[in-house]
Amino acid sequence: MTTITDLQRIAEIQFSDIVLDTYLLEHKLRITLIDSSVADVHVSQKLSNKFSFHWETKDAAGTIYRYDNFPDRNWSYLSSYPYHFHKGEQNTVEDPPFPLDIINGFIAFMEFVKSKITKSN
Repeated sequence: MTTITDLQRIAEIQFSDIVLDTYLLEHKLRITLIDSSVADVHVSQKLSNKFSFHWETKDAAGTIYRYDNFPDRNWSYLSSYPYHFHKGEQNTVEDPPFPLDIINGFIAFMEFVKSKITKSN
């Protein structure tokens, strides 16, 4: 079973070029990025394989990106349900462009974050 510390190690090692710091806050991992934005990572301790990766940019619009698989019935029309991706804002949701397993999904999500950060710098 994947733990939050597994993802913390991945962030610190594989994404050291964009990650300034990581720390645990109760049941989530907070990742501080080089552009001063943060990504929060949740892995459920009660429900097997349930996760959420959330990145809030520092742009004026407060753009968010979140990939999760918590079963929100609002998104049950998606072919990948319960997996879904909030693209830019809370109510803009689509099938995720990331793998469905936690580790590969996290790596792909962080690659997405990295591409957005490096494009804007």
